[in-house]
Amino acid sequence: MKSNAVTSVELDLDWTAQTILPLEFQGRELQVEARAYQGSDPAFQALVLVHRDKDAKEPAKVPMVRVHSGCVTGDIFHSLRCDCYPQLQAAMDLILSSPLGVLVYLPYQEGRGIGLVNKIRAYALQDQGYDTVDANVAIGAPIEARDYDLAAHILFDLGFPEIKLLTNNPAKVEALTEEGVDVLEQIPLIVKASPYNQRYLNTKKQRMAHKL
Repeated sequence: MKSNAVTSVELDLDWTAQTILPLEFQGRELQVEARAYQGSDPAFQALVLVHRDKDAKEPAKVPMVRVHSGCVTGDIFHSLRCDCYPQLQAAMDLILSSPLGVLVYLPYQEGRGIGLVNKIRAYALQDQGYDTVDANVAIGAPIEARDYDLAAHILFDLGFPEIKLLTNNPAKVEALTEEGVDVLEQIPLIVKASPYNQRYLNTKKQRMAHKL
């Protein structure tokens, strides 16, 4: 396991900006810490939101964390073909209600890392009956192209080597663990299926071992 004693310089991490960001979430107005990070590749950028309960009697040490892959169709346009938007909303609800919560948002991981164009190409094959795994294979794309190196480095930079992770994906737990992050607890995000994403969720469960 990698050592947690790392620095931003060693990690090629550029902490580019920090501000306080006011949010509206489910009718509530909140303020969170917002940080922008950039890896050694300028295309690898992340937005991090940190929520701290200032009224807590004792500061929390282990954050509740969601590492969320960007999804233009789901997160922005609320596509029903995936569960990205409801998962993000459920995660934000837990993060903003916890003593210490962190969202690590990775826009460059669109389509499980294959990019927006390839994702839409795969969608077109899904329209013909392919599941998400076979569609990726058919267009010559990896089934899973994400890595969590930058996310782990961000968590170290924030001083959070131990986390509670909001995810259904055991591969995400394994990847962060391999990077040296101690995942003390995996907390599933179970959302209601729709006729548009039922097969997508079944494929996640049956072929990718997601805890659904």
